[in-house]
Amino acid sequence: MKQNPATERLSFKEKIGYGLGDMASNFYMGFFGLFLLYYYTDVWGISPAAAATMLLVTKIVDAISDPAMGLIADRTQSRWGKYRPYLLWMAIPYALLGYLLFLGPELSDFGKLAFAYVSYTLVMLAYTAINVPYSALLAVISPVAEERTKATQFRFIFASLGTLSVGAMAKPLVNFFGGEDELLGFRLTIVLFAVLSVLIFWITFATTRERIQPKAHKSSVKEDTVALLKNGSWIVLMFSGILIVVGLVARFASLAFYTKYYLGQDEGTFFLWMDRTSFIVSCGLVGQLLGALVTPSLVKMGDKRVLMIWANLLHSVLLVACYFVPPAAYVTTVVLHSLGIFTFGVVITLLFAMYTDCAEYGEWKTGKNCAGLTVSASMFSLKFGSAVGGALPGFILAWFGFVANQEQTESAVLGIRLMSNALPALFFLSGGLLMIFYKIDRDTLAKIEGELAERRTRNYEA
Repeated sequence: MKQNPATERLSFKEKIGYGLGDMASNFYMGFFGLFLLYYYTDVWGISPAAAATMLLVTKIVDAISDPAMGLIADRTQSRWGKYRPYLLWMAIPYALLGYLLFLGPELSDFGKLAFAYVSYTLVMLAYTAINVPYSALLAVISPVAEERTKATQFRFIFASLGTLSVGAMAKPLVNFFGGEDELLGFRLTIVLFAVLSVLIFWITFATTRERIQPKAHKSSVKEDTVALLKNGSWIVLMFSGILIVVGLVARFASLAFYTKYYLGQDEGTFFLWMDRTSFIVSCGLVGQLLGALVTPSLVKMGDKRVLMIWANLLHSVLLVACYFVPPAAYVTTVVLHSLGIFTFGVVITLLFAMYTDCAEYGEWKTGKNCAGLTVSASMFSLKFGSAVGGALPGFILAWFGFVANQEQTESAVLGIRLMSNALPALFFLSGGLLMIFYKIDRDTLAKIEGELAERRTRNYEA
């Protein structure tokens, strides 16, 4: 007998298949967050301020492309569903444009900057075209919030593994492929991650289903947008997500500079194949993985909103503590960083599960499933936050007189410490406090789920 999609549970295979998609995403986003600013300044020779400005200016395109892609995906009709087809169609363009970003041709200073603007804009458009539908898929993969939280858990387990792979392997691979030629090393390393991304996105496409089948979308773009803007919790979640991602990416974008110029311990192998930068990044990402693993258990004990607030506040405290750790206490820095990223693993898992809760709230209020448009906010917050978080360290480096590959002044070292610890702490604190205004609590969500399940069961039986 065919199982009612209103109550159907996700298989372990499908949870893994869905989760793998974010591993493919984080092969790129993790790589960009950890190494793109370093690549532009220390490897390809773009000034920190120019690179930072580029990362911000290109977000104008994203401000349009994310909701536009959500609207397009919501209106897509195919034999594979609304959102899954983009995992199949966009994987290869996504891979090729990632390679283009690290091509590093010999150009004038102006030519390099122009190339950076074009290549970064294109790769982020490809990221939008594949990841907005991927995120929206979570909202239709199951009508049960608990099942979506479990799928989100798998998503961020594999997201953590993807970024962990980058953190642990990228610099050693750059050295292995490039030797003394760091530019060649980056170019060949991204080829490896590009090929893996294509294969994994196709696995996600093959192993997932769209259980919630909304009616053909007949409302106008204006009607959908107006309905979305009336969802106050969605607005709070979007701005909180931006602040949180800014804090995380500012921290990660600073680590290569922090270990090289403040800790003074960037050179040589420290553990197994890893230098000290790779090691601290890897330990933090193990913490993120553990955070994602424990999140469903934490959700059973408390409200998502409360967990979000406290996890962000704790991360802020740990970052402030890290600011006061002296350069010689490397192990203490690793421990504080890892504990902080553990809390982020909890936060990011909750954040994306709560976006789908907002999508359900919108369907409950309006009768229209606009998962693509609603969840596109998650991608906008991720990309905009990543851009701002990656750009701010560049501006701070320029402001405090940083000069690449030179012994730094006391002022420059202070700037590196501020951008690595104090600045991220401020953003995590702000993101956590903003969640006070989020209104979809556990009781409200249970009511929404029950009423939507009744509607879907009636449609199924009809």
